[in-house]
Amino acid sequence: MAATDEAQKKSTIREYYEALLIAVIFVNFARIFVFQAFKIPTGSMEDNLKVGDHIIVNKFIYGPEPGSFLRKLLPLREVKRGDIIVFRYPLQPDTDFVKRVIGMPGDTVEVRDKKVSVNGKQLDEPYVIHDDPQIYPLQPALPEPYRSRDQYGPYTVAEGQYFAMGDNRDRSSDSRYWGTVPRSMIKGRAFMVYWSFRGTPPPPDAPPADRIKELASVFIHFVTRTRWDRTFLIVDSHYHYHPEPDSDIPNESFSP
Repeated sequence: MAATDEAQKKSTIREYYEALLIAVIFVNFARIFVFQAFKIPTGSMEDNLKVGDHIIVNKFIYGPEPGSFLRKLLPLREVKRGDIIVFRYPLQPDTDFVKRVIGMPGDTVEVRDKKVSVNGKQLDEPYVIHDDPQIYPLQPALPEPYRSRDQYGPYTVAEGQYFAMGDNRDRSSDSRYWGTVPRSMIKGRAFMVYWSFRGTPPPPDAPPADRIKELASVFIHFVTRTRWDRTFLIVDSHYHYHPEPDSDIPNESFSP
């Protein structure tokens, strides 16, 4: 009888272990190939994506890079102009950026007096904000970011590359300054805001003490600083959001 109980106990433990192992494998598969969580650290994509938004990135939508063998098995759609993408920053690949695709391979992008044109046609961009009325002239002697912020190009995007810009045009570090995004560095498309917390997160290289302070702030102010109206908000390519201003969040001068 004791031997039977022992065998049943081992069988139950094994079942729990196998279920846990399968769950871990599934979660890791989903994280690597399907979805990824990403936190918006700066205001370069306001008003659409705000500092403190926690978003889900759809990594499955674009599938493998065009031309690869797996692409034939997973014929998902290509990157499109207007997509809000998460990608590895070309100058620092271990850092993720989020921007909007403006120029496709072969497109000629030009900025004149803050207005963006692609292939000679000015884009209709209702999602863009400009919080600095100053327009810097076309003057090569100006230092960056002022030289390329309001006057840029014309620039022709190479094959396999994408020209990406932030919606908060006067406060965004984007393709105007560091170049285009290779297709191989695009992780996926911003899909949904699953939680939004009004607060400025510490930088990636912040010490552990700052991380602890952030967690404490979330614990204390979870109810009062959560933007409940943004919970489960679908990030659409033409969506434009105008909430009440965040008076406790400082306006960054230049954001990645």
